[in-house]
Amino acid sequence: MGAATTTEKYSEDTLPAYTPMPWSLKEIRAAIPPQFFVRDTRRGLLYFARDVLLAAVCWSLATYIDPYFKQTATRELLTPIGAEVGRWAAWCVYWWFQGLVFTGIWVIGHECGHGAFSDHAIVNNILGFVTHTFLWTPYFSWKISHHRHHSNHASMERDEVYVPKTREDLGLADEVEGTSIDYEEILGDTPIYTLYMLIRQQVLAFPAYLLFNVSGQKTYPKWTNHFDPNSILFTRAQRNAVILSNIGIAAMVWGVSYACSVYGVADVIKYYAFPWLEVSHWFIMITYLHHTDPDLPHYRGKEWNFQRGAAATVDRDFLGWQGRFFLHDVAHYHVIHHFFPKMPFYHGPEATQHLKAFIGDHYAFSDKPAFTALWESYNKCQFVENEGDVLFYRDKKGHATRRPADQYRLKSTKSQ
Repeated sequence: MGAATTTEKYSEDTLPAYTPMPWSLKEIRAAIPPQFFVRDTRRGLLYFARDVLLAAVCWSLATYIDPYFKQTATRELLTPIGAEVGRWAAWCVYWWFQGLVFTGIWVIGHECGHGAFSDHAIVNNILGFVTHTFLWTPYFSWKISHHRHHSNHASMERDEVYVPKTREDLGLADEVEGTSIDYEEILGDTPIYTLYMLIRQQVLAFPAYLLFNVSGQKTYPKWTNHFDPNSILFTRAQRNAVILSNIGIAAMVWGVSYACSVYGVADVIKYYAFPWLEVSHWFIMITYLHHTDPDLPHYRGKEWNFQRGAAATVDRDFLGWQGRFFLHDVAHYHVIHHFFPKMPFYHGPEATQHLKAFIGDHYAFSDKPAFTALWESYNKCQFVENEGDVLFYRDKKGHATRRPADQYRLKSTKSQ
């Protein structure tokens, strides 16, 4: 049976057909009880205080790592090699948990950027500016482009980030009946190289997006970035906010440089830099998996609307209890966030149940282990077609896992 499956001819006619959702945003909002839209500043501040306390506890405990493992008694008990192994294992534990705590603090800033943290704009902006600046994110600049992402998600023409590459972008010819394309020759990479590219994405993608618009909207001019007040990303009225964000990042440059001169570069790297790298990794991994999946559609032209774009995201059981506790459920309940960005994160679980009951199969959820999902999405989501208004990713063989319903399909279907 296995051999028959592998040699079975691929045909898009046999793929599950997808019809975009028909409801208006007003109809969907009416299905969500109004109490879930209420923002509680005090409750939000308690979550923030918890995160700061956790960060302080982790930091404090880490100060004991080197003294304990370097003392003579420990080295005699564990042997010098065993003590060094234990020391670096302890640092890895610190980096893991402090990275999660820092990411939770970043999520608080993200809530502030949406106005979901508090009814008071000054609270949102002060707390968002402080938390994001501490984690090397230009708060106002990113807030502006992130709002545009939410307003245009899954639109090929207007979305800000994770815009799929097209067949043309990759230099792939159109499929013509009676001919075949050796996709593996063009797109295939060794697993080791694919792993290298994936790690590079996870470590560098967020800074690359901020600095060079990597994975952003392809219609923007070269050198588009989040630090130029005159960038196409911003209006004239937003320039002062961009400058303020830049001042914050400049203050961080000074602060980290000063800390290095006082405490030493090695300590700054151990206590702060590695956890920050984790923030960059977790943020990219979470958002990539929210928006990149072979079963999620993208749209062109008149077929796109806000609610269809919001539904083109997927909730994931990300890191289990650790994702729920440290990351404030940001990965577990992202779909509802795209529908209603000003809804506080702590209402996500209950509100999602009402959303799911209303939109049914248009709600996407995956309980696949996060790193398995990352590997599969990175390999399966290669490109979309140059034409068509409802699009699905194709893999390294040119195959899709879903197709638009007949009324949305291109005139010629593909099979090979």
